[in-house]
Amino acid sequence: MLKVVSIFYIGNKVECPVCNAHFRKFLPYGRQSRENALCPNCLALERHRLMYLFLKNKTNFFTDKLKVLHVAPEICFIEAFEKLHKDDYITADIESPLAKVKMDIHQVPFDDNTFDVAFCNHVMEHVDSDLKAMSELHRVLKPGGWAIIQVPFFYPLEEKTVEDITITDPKERCRRFGQDDHVRKYGKDYAERLASAGFTVDANDYVKELPGDVVTRYALPKDETIFFCKKA
Repeated sequence: MLKVVSIFYIGNKVECPVCNAHFRKFLPYGRQSRENALCPNCLALERHRLMYLFLKNKTNFFTDKLKVLHVAPEICFIEAFEKLHKDDYITADIESPLAKVKMDIHQVPFDDNTFDVAFCNHVMEHVDSDLKAMSELHRVLKPGGWAIIQVPFFYPLEEKTVEDITITDPKERCRRFGQDDHVRKYGKDYAERLASAGFTVDANDYVKELPGDVVTRYALPKDETIFFCKKA
């Protein structure tokens, strides 16, 4: 269906770095609809496009042979990452049919020091214990390995993360945590929570390094910090 819709968006004002497709604009997307957000070709959102550029320009992801764990894999990345890292690219999820491995992130079924890289985006706000999940990702990374672990933020940010897994009413969850399937709302202490799992955390504002015309061309988010987490 989106392939058909994309015909009406043919143009050259915006470009998706993930799939290299060009359009006059991206599709609107979100519970509170955001204009110019979704690539109709590969389904990359603003944050996915930013992460792709960060991986390409700031990491060894596209240059080195790496063993990669991708939790809750985003559909826009799967084909490209699998082509790049082949059998060393492992997707995992507790329920998604897109993933190779069925996995509870509280109990990652891999040995210590297995992976060079881990991705886990927009997962921690859903799980019973984010600190346990973060610790598990740290455990399965090799020394010197790194992870990108993103979560949504709702502004203005609280000083401390607010959480309560006992709240099950969707309306109350939405009011307290920003969405009806969230069990916590992250505050300014998010990097500290990652660090408590053993990571050295670089809260990287990469988008601010980019020229304005690049941000516009790729329709990047202006307030997305990339949490680049390294295992010593």
